[in-house]
Amino acid sequence: MTDTRDSAHMESALHAIQLDGVVKEYTSHGEVVQAVKGVTLDIAEGEFFSLLGPSGCGKTTTMRMIAGFEEPTRGVVRLYGQDVTNVPPNRRDVNMVFQSYALFPHMSVWDNVAFGLKQKKVPAADIKRRVGEMLEIVDLTGREKRRPREMSGGQQQRVALARALVNHPRALLLDEPLGALDLKLRQAMQLELKRIQREVGITFVYVTHDQSEALTMSDRIAVMKDGLVEQLDSPREIYERPATAFVAGFIGTSNLLSGPVSGGELKIGNGRVLVTGHEGDVTVTVRPEKITIGTDEPVSGLSAVPGQVAEVVYLGTYNSYTVRLADGAEVTVFQQNAVDATTTAERGDSVWLSWQPQHSYVIST
Repeated sequence: MTDTRDSAHMESALHAIQLDGVVKEYTSHGEVVQAVKGVTLDIAEGEFFSLLGPSGCGKTTTMRMIAGFEEPTRGVVRLYGQDVTNVPPNRRDVNMVFQSYALFPHMSVWDNVAFGLKQKKVPAADIKRRVGEMLEIVDLTGREKRRPREMSGGQQQRVALARALVNHPRALLLDEPLGALDLKLRQAMQLELKRIQREVGITFVYVTHDQSEALTMSDRIAVMKDGLVEQLDSPREIYERPATAFVAGFIGTSNLLSGPVSGGELKIGNGRVLVTGHEGDVTVTVRPEKITIGTDEPVSGLSAVPGQVAEVVYLGTYNSYTVRLADGAEVTVFQQNAVDATTTAERGDSVWLSWQPQHSYVIST
């Protein structure tokens, strides 16, 4: 007889979700098109994991294969170590939340959330307890009798979350669920989603094309392009150390400077970009907020390049400068509008840009 404690330990050590060489092909006008081109990744239990990328990169198709709405052409999908590649959606212990919410308009909040439990014939006392607990978690206590049309978009989204989570799925899949909300509400809901995920402790897999959304909520992010994962890492690593030019450009704003490195320096006009550990042709990325703009040539030990201010845009909390370098490249600089900010520049001014050597990061192209 197997010890149940040992079984529970073995299960907790398994990944919640595993994709092993997953490929999805379609036939379009007689040609085979690969929407997903061999994705392999592991998602840990209790992790907030995001699939991030532009439209058509394969992120939603990848999620639909996890949910069972699409069957892989090749490869294996596992949930807690069990091969579910050919298992239908209703037999996978996962739930999915869509951008459209898909609430029942004629039902109250309570009945929407309780619907799945009633279908499973859960005892009435358990339904009352579980629905009450879930409405408290999503901050909808007191709104049980309202209809969806009487609620804001953010409240409807929380109802959809409660309905999905009340069934205690082992993983929740969210396909751009905040896309229909306005910016301020979307930002508030990002924090709410992360709080809810922490409270319920369920694995969340989140599909989005919004970089700030993924950075705000995720434990790890898989950045996808053309059906492949370009980089899989923590938000900080992806932002600070992008693996490719695509990731550097897609996640936030980044400056790319290319050229030959000799003696630890990449020469640009009479300026220098300090690059350690590399020789020959490289591409370096540096984030706009890492760069200081000034009129005097910086001291040695810093990367320092001269240029001319081509554009200045006031953005409230910071100014965005576009500076044209001697080789024609344009560099974006973000300068915080702090109380003690003394350096300002106008269009047409000659300036020096400088940054610490560790903020130049060599990427593959």
